[in-house]
Amino acid sequence: MSDSISIEAEKNNCIKLLQITDTHLFVDDDGSLLGVNTTESFAAVVEAILEKPIDFSAILATGDISQDHTQESYQKFIQGIKPLKKTCFWLPGNHDYRRNMASALPAPQIKCVPHILAGDSWQIILLDSQVEGVPHGHLKPEQLTLLDRLLSEYPEKHALVLMHHHPVFVGSAWLDQHALKENHNFWQVVAKHKHAVKAVVCGHVHQNMDKIVDGIRVIATPSTCVQFKPESDDFALDLLSPGWREFRLFDDGSIETEVKRLANGQFQPDFYAGGY
Repeated sequence: MSDSISIEAEKNNCIKLLQITDTHLFVDDDGSLLGVNTTESFAAVVEAILEKPIDFSAILATGDISQDHTQESYQKFIQGIKPLKKTCFWLPGNHDYRRNMASALPAPQIKCVPHILAGDSWQIILLDSQVEGVPHGHLKPEQLTLLDRLLSEYPEKHALVLMHHHPVFVGSAWLDQHALKENHNFWQVVAKHKHAVKAVVCGHVHQNMDKIVDGIRVIATPSTCVQFKPESDDFALDLLSPGWREFRLFDDGSIETEVKRLANGQFQPDFYAGGY
């Protein structure tokens, strides 16, 4: 399909990916979310990645790139990701403003496409779950059709499906009211292609999650800024530092993944904040 982009595998035909999510950048360098300077925390994550000998094929940025919707905040992300050199595929989150995301392009390193052919054995499908003006997610019929079509078109390939919103509850009432609505429609499509879909990956929840739902692995990744406390029904922040995720996708459909974080104690939020 015309909106597909191919990426090469690393050694042994392994696809290595970085997931960076929920950067929540502001036009102002001193812009803070719940007491965390998001420009500085994003830069610290990029620097930490550069300090490690990581080989990877691409970067996945799963939404909430901006907090203030400005075109300049997207340009800040584009400049900030440059040192990582590899192509970065981004999709919108509930805090993003599609028009300004689009106006920040073209940028050589950033791609906004729904489909990646990764090495010989994998495809990555990027879905837009944003509902403009509200925090919860929803997949429009055309997104579900896209998912079904791509999974049908490449039945021999293992699939990684990305979106911003979490398609299953994480066990926090305040967060789960902002999950993917009518998620049964999504899972019905996935069930048709259960042999191919190896994992569903999201952002949005600002915490690590890795569990099996109806035989499908569902993964969420920490934010590069503020962390939300897991399994808290009321709004609560976590002590854990900002982070990112690394993936290794193998020819047999298996996935190895690991969350990495900045050193303990870095970028602590305002624990007296009453909401988000």
